[in-house]
Amino acid sequence: MMKYYSASILLFMALVCVAGCTQAKDLGVDSNICKSLVETRGYPCQEHQVITKDGYILGLQRIPYGRYGDKSTMHKRPPVLLQHGLTLDAASWLLNPPNQALAFMLADKGFDVWVANTRGTDSSRGHRSLSANDPAYWEWTWEQLAAYDLPAMFNYVNKQTGQKLHYVGHSLGTLTLLAALSQQKLRNLLRSAALLSPIAHLSHVSTPLVRVATQTYMAEQFYIHGLREFPPLGQLEQTMQTVLCIHPGVECYNRMAAVTGPNCCISPSSLALYYRHTPQSTSTKNVVHLSQMIRSGTVSSFDYTLPLTNMQHYRQSTPPVYNMAKIRKDIPLFISFGGRDALSDVNDVKILLNDLKNHDKDKFVVQYINEYAHLDFVFGWNANQKVYDPMLAFFGRH
Repeated sequence: MMKYYSASILLFMALVCVAGCTQAKDLGVDSNICKSLVETRGYPCQEHQVITKDGYILGLQRIPYGRYGDKSTMHKRPPVLLQHGLTLDAASWLLNPPNQALAFMLADKGFDVWVANTRGTDSSRGHRSLSANDPAYWEWTWEQLAAYDLPAMFNYVNKQTGQKLHYVGHSLGTLTLLAALSQQKLRNLLRSAALLSPIAHLSHVSTPLVRVATQTYMAEQFYIHGLREFPPLGQLEQTMQTVLCIHPGVECYNRMAAVTGPNCCISPSSLALYYRHTPQSTSTKNVVHLSQMIRSGTVSSFDYTLPLTNMQHYRQSTPPVYNMAKIRKDIPLFISFGGRDALSDVNDVKILLNDLKNHDKDKFVVQYINEYAHLDFVFGWNANQKVYDPMLAFFGRH
């Protein structure tokens, strides 16, 4: 594996493209999401904080009603929680114009909108005892998001509103909910769920950048050498464009497409805002975990590699597997996926759908959009009609 070391340290920067393919995040962007992205559009907004059982302090934005809504109806509106994907944050639901951005659409349609920020992102870097500069702060993967972040946010919103929640997840935000539901968690707080570009089984991921990174154990190299926050900043990031362009099989003319698949419907103005707000940080360990899933083809817990270490964590020599077939069949689920998505590959989604084949038919909607790739579901200029209108109709039935 050492023969790959030099290339691995450089090539792994290609994965920064998941959130920012051509430039680093604009450090001048206001991290106060309410002030910078919501109130400027004429919508009310509240900043909330939620503390997880393992001590992380998460930022949560609330849009209690729409631009022309009535404050007196705020507590009667059904709550909906929006969960972003990898290396994104709550801003991803707010960058498009109000008639296209899901968070604003929901507020204008009568929902009480809560927008989540995963631990490690700009709005969620606090901890009761740790600093984001401490390596221990970054010792987590998506399993901890499912075990701690989601329950903390679900419980908080439920206590604030007195109602069960609708949920919308994109990409990694679908995996965390699916994992929790497969272990019979959150069901009593969930009204229905919409899963956009669902991520569970990952063996068919087709993006060349991710495949190369996975096969050469690049995330593991970062972790071993002490880089616990992903993506790392500074000089390493400066090598990204050179490495992307010289590596065989990488098409440099459209680096986002090389990772996500060819998105059909993102406007230049939305794309510019997207680059200003990304990438948001995740943990290198989380990327290692996802890489393991791509190689193994299973939805399983983090593999500590050594059987003895796995025994210490799991009381078995191999990581436990999440069985999506155990998700209760009466949970209302709306699943939408795209034919050009290189991360949520059609073949992987079909495996997930097979896991859910016994789901109650009247509570299960599957939507396939042939021309959509991974980011069209959040940033597409026509996602309001293609995805969100059918999703709102689904919410209305449940």
